[in-house]
Amino acid sequence: MIEKMKFLNISGPKDDIDRVVDQYLSKYEIHLENALSELKNVHNLRPFAETNPYRAEYQRAKELAAGFPESERAVSSSPMDIHEAVETIHRLDQLLDGLAGKEEDLKTHLRDAQSFLNQIQPFVGLDYNIHQILQFKYIKYRFGRIAKDYYNKFYTFVYDTIDTIMFACHEDDDYVWLLYFVPERLADKVDTIYASMHFERLFVPDKYMGGTPQDVTTEVNHQISCLNNQIENLEKEIASILQKEKENLLSACSRLTIFSQNFDIRKMAACTMNPDHTFYILCGWMAENDANRLQNELSKDDNVFCIIENDHTNLLNGPPTKMKNPWIFRPFEMFIKMYGLPAYNEIDPTVLIGITYSFLFGFMFGDAGQGLCLLIGGFLLYKAKKMDLAAIISCCGFFSTIFGLMFGSIFGFEDLIEPLWLRPAEAMTDLPFIGRLNTVFVVAIALGMVIILLTMVLNIINAYRAHQPAEAWFDTNGIAGFVFYGSLAATIVLFMSGHTLPAASVLVVMFLIPLLIIFFKEPLTAAVEKKAEKIEGGIGMFIVQGFFEMFEVLLSYFSNTLSFVRVGAFAVSHAAMMEVVLMLAGAEAGNPNWAVIVLGNLFVCGMEGLIVGIQVLRLEYYELFSRFYHGSGRAFKPYGKTSQQ
Repeated sequence: MIEKMKFLNISGPKDDIDRVVDQYLSKYEIHLENALSELKNVHNLRPFAETNPYRAEYQRAKELAAGFPESERAVSSSPMDIHEAVETIHRLDQLLDGLAGKEEDLKTHLRDAQSFLNQIQPFVGLDYNIHQILQFKYIKYRFGRIAKDYYNKFYTFVYDTIDTIMFACHEDDDYVWLLYFVPERLADKVDTIYASMHFERLFVPDKYMGGTPQDVTTEVNHQISCLNNQIENLEKEIASILQKEKENLLSACSRLTIFSQNFDIRKMAACTMNPDHTFYILCGWMAENDANRLQNELSKDDNVFCIIENDHTNLLNGPPTKMKNPWIFRPFEMFIKMYGLPAYNEIDPTVLIGITYSFLFGFMFGDAGQGLCLLIGGFLLYKAKKMDLAAIISCCGFFSTIFGLMFGSIFGFEDLIEPLWLRPAEAMTDLPFIGRLNTVFVVAIALGMVIILLTMVLNIINAYRAHQPAEAWFDTNGIAGFVFYGSLAATIVLFMSGHTLPAASVLVVMFLIPLLIIFFKEPLTAAVEKKAEKIEGGIGMFIVQGFFEMFEVLLSYFSNTLSFVRVGAFAVSHAAMMEVVLMLAGAEAGNPNWAVIVLGNLFVCGMEGLIVGIQVLRLEYYELFSRFYHGSGRAFKPYGKTSQQ
């Protein structure tokens, strides 16, 4: 269901906007529109341009409160005005500023030490004092790495031919880390040879005096450990201060959040240009009950004026969509939002999809045992995680359990209980002209016809709500299509059940006239709308085009109806799949392997449940929604109470 909306204009002195938003609007859900756009015909209006004076404090408050759980940040335990909130943040900022500076310095030293450790680590295998190497004057040294393939080539073909001493310190799958020495006068030549072999030079800083790379590594690791301990102690000290100031901090953060959100409402407001008496103007949509209550409150405030607009024809934007469904159907709104929200005057199909989706799923996946698992598992998951999909699974599991009892199936066993209705794989029906056919196929086709007729009725209602009488009368899913398809369905039922068919004249009226109306839809629409319809291409082209369109319409009626055969097919295939599982488990021999039965049930429940869920959703979108639902609405996005949660 879609809540009825009212459009409000709220105005008052410009300096009073914060009080009005905080005292009144924050208690309600209001979808604000851009006042300048909605009131474009009103002269002497300008944007409400101001900058939030507490933006920096608000950002800092969010940073300080980020360490507390979301549930604690959402509610402040004690009220606090905006000035007290700002002072609280400034005081905490000054208190933590020195500690934060020390922590940042320590982290800088830690990063430097870690970087040096990464540089020196590959050379741990070098058993020589690094400081002495770094002090060489006449011998040049080079730390670096070379790809393993090039290293092997270099060592085999080049190394013995040049004046250099090389120490390989470490290697992995790709590289060899090494150190080489070269006389100063030959450095350029030898460096060029190494570079030609893709030698990548690394620069080791002279940061630690004395010791081998292993000694330096030990020293640096010790320093890193000390730095980590100091940082941890500082973080504990900061956390302790924040914990002591928790109540004040969260109250200040909550107040600054509310103020900033309320301040942002200025973006949607307009102001009059009179410098002596400047007024703000706010425009927005509210649910009818909320709008009436707000208007009653504001009527007692001499500084605020509130008008409810009943005429929506001059508005730039139509009413937004706010769905309000019974709790049991609310999870199915997820499927509606995936397709598109209903327009304001459109029928909300949430209840329809909730009933038909669960019913069709149960029909296609009828097993009392597996259905009960889906029911309980989905319910527990929804309680724990509040997932809409889990609630949908639970509803589907309920209908699967019902149909499982009707089919006499429990975890695939077909002989434990008698079916309340039939067994899908065994029940057959004799039909005139067709012969013997599985009963569930017949029921699925009949069910599909009923659903298609229902969607046609919904399309007619939507067309009248949208003031489209031609769409309601002449469309394939309008009254003409409903009469034709309903007559066809009734005739098929009468014929298959052995009853007498209506007279030929009645059938001609019920079949031929609706088809002619659909055929001449365009000229009839033009006549209803009093427009001059020009037939492009002449009468001959119109007839040829209309013939093929009519053929397509009849084909779509047939294919859409036949599409529901999958409902019966999956009911039969489920029984067949579980029969295979029981056969593999040796149930027929009287000594079943229960591990195979359990795993088989889990596999069928997971795989077939997923496939059936997708197939039912396909039926909903393509066979139901495509006939009556457009999903062109825009969401109701409120300021006020919901934005503060």
